[in-house]
Amino acid sequence: MPVYSVKVKWGKETYPDVELNTDEEPALFKAQLFALTGVTPDRQKIMVKGGILKDNSWKGLTIKDGIMVMLMGTKEEDIATEPAKKPLFVEDMSEAELASAMDMPGGLENLGNTCYINATVQCLKSVPELKNSIIDFTSEGFGFEPTSGVVSAMKDVYSRLDKNNNAHPMLLVTQIMSAFPRFAERGEGGHFAQQDANELFLELMTVLKQKLPPIKAENQIKTYSSVIDQYFGGSFLCQMKNTECEEETVKTDAEDFLQLSCYISQEVKYLENGLRLKLKEHITKRSEILDRDSVYEKTSQIKRLPAYLTIQMVRFFYKEKENVKPKICYNMYFIYALMN
Repeated sequence: MPVYSVKVKWGKETYPDVELNTDEEPALFKAQLFALTGVTPDRQKIMVKGGILKDNSWKGLTIKDGIMVMLMGTKEEDIATEPAKKPLFVEDMSEAELASAMDMPGGLENLGNTCYINATVQCLKSVPELKNSIIDFTSEGFGFEPTSGVVSAMKDVYSRLDKNNNAHPMLLVTQIMSAFPRFAERGEGGHFAQQDANELFLELMTVLKQKLPPIKAENQIKTYSSVIDQYFGGSFLCQMKNTECEEETVKTDAEDFLQLSCYISQEVKYLENGLRLKLKEHITKRSEILDRDSVYEKTSQIKRLPAYLTIQMVRFFYKEKENVKPKICYNMYFIYALMN
C-alpha cells in the first residue's frame, strides 16, 4: 500500500511525519490537514512537487517519503468579516462629519472676503480671560447701540464655537459693518471689499475696552479700567531728544500700547530685530526753541509687558511713484524668549 511520510509547511508552522496514502481520496488527506491546522478543506490549496493537489486525483504529482508539502489557507476565524457599519472615508464626509471624526473645533464660514473678521474674532477667542468676559457680557439687545451689538454678536459666535459647531457669522458681520461703516465697502460685482485684519483688531479692542470691565483678582495692586488694559495693555517710557539743539531739554513721557509693530524689510529677518528698530526712531516735529521743524530721536523702553503681547507684522509699504501698496513676503524668524 503506497503510504508515505511527508512534511507539511503551513505559514511559519511545519508538521513532520504526516501520513499520506495515495490509495485514498485526496479528501482524506485534506481532512488530516484540517485536524492539524484548522483550515477547512474548501479553503486549502496544497502544492506538491509537480503541481497542485486536486480534489479527486493524485495524478501528475511526484510523491515520495520526506517531501515537503506546502499548505496555503486561512482558518475561518482568522478571516476578516465585513463590518456591520461600512467605513466612511474622509473624502466622502460632510464638514460636520469631518469635524466630529477629527475632533476639530468649529469654524466660521467665509461670506466672501470676510476672512479678516473670522481670523481676528477666532484669534481673540484663544484668550480665555477675554472670551469669558465676552460670554458674560449683557446688553439690552442688538438694535440699540452698534458697539454693544458687536460684543453681543461675538458672544453668540463664541457660544456656538464652544459647542464645536460651525457658525454662520452673518449677524457678526452685519454688526461690525454697522458699527464701522468702512468695513462695509464693496468692490466690483457688489462683493465685500478686502480689508486689513489689524485695522479690525484695533477697532474691536477699542470697543471691548469700553464695554468689558476688568476681572477682579485677589492681591491685585494695580487697578485697571477694562479687561483689555488688564491683559493686553502695555506701556513705554519714552525719551524725546532734539538732535539739532543740545540746549533743548530731553522730555520723558509714558505711552500706552496695545500692540508692537515689526516693520519687515530685506534687512530684517528676525522678529526681535524688527521690534528693536521701532524702539529707536527719528521723527520730525516743530521745535519751540529753534522755531522750526527739527529732527528728534525718540527712544522707547518697555515699562510694562502685558500678559498677552500682540505683534503687528507690517508687510505693506507705500510706493508713492506707482501709488500702490505691495506686500512684503519675506520669511520672519523668531525665538520663544524675546528681548532678554
